[in-house]
Amino acid sequence: MSEPPHESTAGAARLLVAAIKETAAGERRVALTPDSVTKLKPAGIDVAVETGAGAGAFLSDDAYAGAGASVVGAAQLTARADVVVTIGSPSPELVGQLRPGQTIIGMLRPLIDPHLAQRLAEAGVTAVSLDMLPRTVSRAQSMDALTSQANVAGYKAVLVAADAFARFFPMLVTAAGTAKPADVLVLGAGVAGLQAMGTARRLGAVVTGYDVRPETRSEIESVGARFLQLKSVTSAAGEGGYARALTESEQAAQQEELNSLIARFDIVITTAQVPGRRPPLLVTGDAVKQMRAGSVIVDLAASALGGNVEGSVPDQEVVTGNGVTIIGGGNLAAQVPAAASAAFSNNVGALLQTLVRDGSLAIDLEDEVHAGVVVTHGGRVVNPAVSKLLDTTATPGGNS
Repeated sequence: MSEPPHESTAGAARLLVAAIKETAAGERRVALTPDSVTKLKPAGIDVAVETGAGAGAFLSDDAYAGAGASVVGAAQLTARADVVVTIGSPSPELVGQLRPGQTIIGMLRPLIDPHLAQRLAEAGVTAVSLDMLPRTVSRAQSMDALTSQANVAGYKAVLVAADAFARFFPMLVTAAGTAKPADVLVLGAGVAGLQAMGTARRLGAVVTGYDVRPETRSEIESVGARFLQLKSVTSAAGEGGYARALTESEQAAQQEELNSLIARFDIVITTAQVPGRRPPLLVTGDAVKQMRAGSVIVDLAASALGGNVEGSVPDQEVVTGNGVTIIGGGNLAAQVPAAASAAFSNNVGALLQTLVRDGSLAIDLEDEVHAGVVVTHGGRVVNPAVSKLLDTTATPGGNS
């Protein structure tokens, strides 16, 4: 149970939701923007933000105060808040400051770090993880932070690739000669992939898209890209809008055919991820060796779990011996902080509207949205998938 909610001077119950200042390296987003402050008030929700929380997204403390939020220091923030909102997993310091009855909302990645969920449950904290949202529920679309941030990341991936590419994206005919357009291959036709394809096409590149789900062909073609048809892979449609993991034989066949095709492209952007699991390897070291000097690869799946590209390093740029630039872009949404924060804040606001009734937190685990996103509650890990991981994992993982 949450602590008794705050009351206004009129005696009506109100919930205090607080956005922290993110401390992760390279993180410039903020979980709530001033626009959301005014939208949440009618639902009985007041907002507090940590001093300087919006600075990385060009949102001043004055802008928050003008919208009606309280701007306070970190210690006061966690002491007063009923709900703490963060972009990603909380730092160990923040976890230690949370008290029984509080709620934390963010992209907590409990399938990657289930022991964080265990620690929060033991602390009596209700954990709500946006990345666990059931994406097939139509009314949850406005809460889908994975989609909103992937959209931003797909856009930014193309700009990062264009910046690293030593030639033009579009075909240019000038008095000094004709420059041919760049050939761009995007692997994965989810939200990030389709946005990357559309953005590269708008910049004038010749774009090709590939996904293990053949039914995505129409979506790829709708954004102006060609569909790369592999003979070696049948349909790999999975649950929840994701592709299923390929079998070993399917992976080998796909890899062999991809290796023979990748070398003809100037730029490759990879976007394939499987929730809670190591991303599939799509671009091997052998494929990279066959690419031309000056080619660029952006790996949106690069993370501590690995990436789609052999040799990619999260948040780093690597130039291979044959002159190929590999960019590990696992957190590119943070590099477009204003747009990404606005979208994330809207997602959080929509979710809060379903979790709060009459100024109080009202979690209902019979509700399919609540059942998906609520990981811990009442001192227990209540999400079955996370509980199963904890039952089968002997050694605690690190908080990330």
